[in-house]
Amino acid sequence: MKKTLILVRHATAEDHSFLIKDFDRKLNDKGLGESAKMGEWLATANIGADIFVSSPAPRAYQTAEIIAEKLGLNADQLISDRDLYDGGPKAYLNALNSVSESFSKLMLFGHNPDISHFAEYMSGTDLGSMKKGSVAIIEFEGLKWEELSAKTGQLTLYKTPKQVSETE
Repeated sequence: MKKTLILVRHATAEDHSFLIKDFDRKLNDKGLGESAKMGEWLATANIGADIFVSSPAPRAYQTAEIIAEKLGLNADQLISDRDLYDGGPKAYLNALNSVSESFSKLMLFGHNPDISHFAEYMSGTDLGSMKKGSVAIIEFEGLKWEELSAKTGQLTLYKTPKQVSETE
């Protein structure tokens, strides 16, 4: 059965300062708009997921909440995975490999540089740095979640909030 991984980098957040720890940064107004725009685009394009896993950092979790809402899901369906905040690309692989076979589409919300490195690792595509709020879709044929590893998927779509705005 085909597996689909939808990677979402958190949208634009407030700046890091000595008053705000990096982990605690929230989306700013631009980020709230980017998340809503991407959620609406995903809904219009009929791109959804069976399971949503997010870093618990507010900027990633808020991005996940907004997109889930636009896709008609309740925020309590989101799964928080602490390792996605600072666990490196290996944490993303662990999250992916532990998904139940009853699901075929995973939407995973995280941070740069890990999420960009992970997209490249899984697809073998030189994606570069994912833009804030962007979505990368990687598809896998004939493998179980636990079997997915380096270069086993194909990048089928990459979309940024700017690209979505330009098509409106």
